[in-house]
Amino acid sequence: VQLQAFGGGTVQAGGSLRLSCAASGPTSRNSAIAWFRQAPGKEREFVAAISWRGGSTDYAASVRGRFAISRDVAENTVYLQMNSLKPEDTADYYCAASSNHYLSPSRLRRTSTAEYGDWGQGTLVTVSS
Repeated sequence: VQLQAFGGGTVQAGGSLRLSCAASGPTSRNSAIAWFRQAPGKEREFVAAISWRGGSTDYAASVRGRFAISRDVAENTVYLQMNSLKPEDTADYYCAASSNHYLSPSRLRRTSTAEYGDWGQGTLVTVSS
């Protein structure tokens, strides 16, 4: 699966951004997709994930209620709508694809980078205070 993430930028605290992850490849429509982020000097962390048809989603506690992940199956694109952004949301955001259709029933697995074998390049989100 090939993934291309875009939509990052600079926004003031309280603002919104929408990230897009365009997927391609023969199995791309069958893959669960997740967003991770990595701030300077920190480990990559889980943000949100969605199953192959969009029926299941999961969020990190730090973004639940502010971010929304969605999927356009026809366009083979996954979106991350980010509202009420905070300076601590500043990071490179990456989308990643799993070889599975559905999110793992184990939260530890579905929020782990090891669950996702294909990664796109990062898109930088900067939130100023």
